[in-house]
Amino acid sequence: MLAFIIVLGFVLVYAVLAIWVERKVAAFIQDRLGPMEVGYKGLLQTIADLLKLLQKEDIVPSSADRKLFLIAPVFIFVAVFAGFATMPLAPNLIGSGAKVGLFYILAIISIDVIGFLLAGWGSNNKYAIIGAMRAVAQIISYEVPVTLMVLSVVMISQTLDLQEISMQQGIFSTTENYLFGIKAWKIEVTEVGGITTWNIIRYPFLLIGVVVYFIGSLAESNRGPFDIPEAESELIAGFHTEYSGFRWSMIMLGEYAMMLLVAFLGAVLFLGSWNTPLPNIGSLHLASWTSGTPNELSGYLWGMFWLFSKALLWVVLQMWFRWTYPRPRADQLMFLCWKVLTPMAMLLVLLAGVWRLMMV
Repeated sequence: MLAFIIVLGFVLVYAVLAIWVERKVAAFIQDRLGPMEVGYKGLLQTIADLLKLLQKEDIVPSSADRKLFLIAPVFIFVAVFAGFATMPLAPNLIGSGAKVGLFYILAIISIDVIGFLLAGWGSNNKYAIIGAMRAVAQIISYEVPVTLMVLSVVMISQTLDLQEISMQQGIFSTTENYLFGIKAWKIEVTEVGGITTWNIIRYPFLLIGVVVYFIGSLAESNRGPFDIPEAESELIAGFHTEYSGFRWSMIMLGEYAMMLLVAFLGAVLFLGSWNTPLPNIGSLHLASWTSGTPNELSGYLWGMFWLFSKALLWVVLQMWFRWTYPRPRADQLMFLCWKVLTPMAMLLVLLAGVWRLMMV
């Protein structure tokens, strides 16, 4: 229950601040000021926009399928928010300790595709339907390389438990490695910890894997430069063309929550999860700087601090990419997925399997 309250409160506050930060990032990249008038440096601009949206009339087109039209925004947000249930926030702090938490996340976030389809179909608008079909094709396609990269981490860690994957990226202490069952060499690295135990450092090929995951997660979140389903220059506003007011804001909330979810998952799989990047040596050998004792308050606070910091930096990187790179054509989008990222991800899965055999 505590994890649920923390995540829900954080997602709501994060969405408000993330919109303001994205406007500032966009303004910086485009050499302009961005929000400046409402509050300090325009900090209250997003809150003003939310108040405006809440006061807008909730319009349902007369020719729309009313039930599908009304339920779609809720469906999208709930499907994304449910993905946080198995996300480890700190040592021994997790909403659901399901041993198949990673499989659950991949399954539950795929359901938001149904929400996009409901929104487009229920609107009874040809532009909305085309936008919905593009979104469905894009998300389903890019789930393939993303899932393959998740699979590579699972093959190495031998678990679907996100908390266990986080624990494995803590203190790194191993002595022997084997090549196909025969002892090949000996490594003695004891209690170094920190960034040296992150998956992208321990298994260098995952440096490429995190790039594949990042690009795939951008497309799966409908984020630029892969925001073709919402491309105003082509399809008005995509699958949510007919939405207004509060329901439109729920769709946007689902999108920003999805950004955060894939950022959390990327941090857990590749960037050490809630573990500190500081090595456990010299003056850094302090309980507070190494996430503390798991059952102590310092352990919870430092664990959440490191995980949230990594995830938010990931989100800022997503914003940076959106306002830096041009939007590709739909055929270029699919070419990148099926002819570049998917073969690359399959090769990395093969490397993960060979690496795991060497460790047996």
